Amino acid sequence: MTGLIERAGLTLSRRKMLGVIGGGAAMLGALPPPAQAQLRRAEPNEAAVLRDPDVPVAGNVNGDISIVEWFDYQCPYCRKLEPELRQVVEDDGKVRLVWKDWPILGPVSVIAAKMVLACKYQDKYNKAHDALLGVNSKLTEPRIDEVLAGAGIDVDRAKRDLAANEKAIVAILTRNNEQAEGLGFRGTPSFIVGKFRVPGVLTMDQFAQVIADARKAKAGN
Repeated sequence: MTGLIERAGLTLSRRKMLGVIGGGAAMLGALPPPAQAQLRRAEPNEAAVLRDPDVPVAGNVNGDISIVEWFDYQCPYCRKLEPELRQVVEDDGKVRLVWKDWPILGPVSVIAAKMVLACKYQDKYNKAHDALLGVNSKLTEPRIDEVLAGAGIDVDRAKRDLAANEKAIVAILTRNNEQAEGLGFRGTPSFIVGKFRVPGVLTMDQFAQVIADARKAKAGN
């Protein structure tokens, strides 16, 4: 992405940031060889990352700063981070949150991502997303169906919508993966905050600081 800074932190020191990153991330390196193929791709352009019309958006859709999150429903760090990230977005009020499903932790992750993306056809992507990231147990296909049904999702319809729209859904996942690889991300969660890359986990205070830094950088352009 043209103009992106390699690590977040005009105020965060590089040493502090790297310490945070090392504190937790589900790593791509743990995957079978096919999932590690073609790690280095061309860096994606900004519009492709921030403005993919098929990718779900939450928070303030007209916000002045975007946070783009690449996540996996089986990633324990994604699950742990989600409530704090959503609180930061809500407290700020001007952040556009872009969700990039990146199922890198095995076949069940792919099933989960496809099912949740299929839920957008009944206008329930957000509910499905929150429900699966709120699970603390291991996901299986029956467990995915159970959790989605408990969140008020018509699971049978979601499966029909997935069958009818699988090509489009797979295309979204492919674009998300290519962008993550092009940006050099190696695991989940990974983020873009404004024009900063944040390949790892941050606290609420650190997210707020990177958002502030991103606004300063934007104002300086």
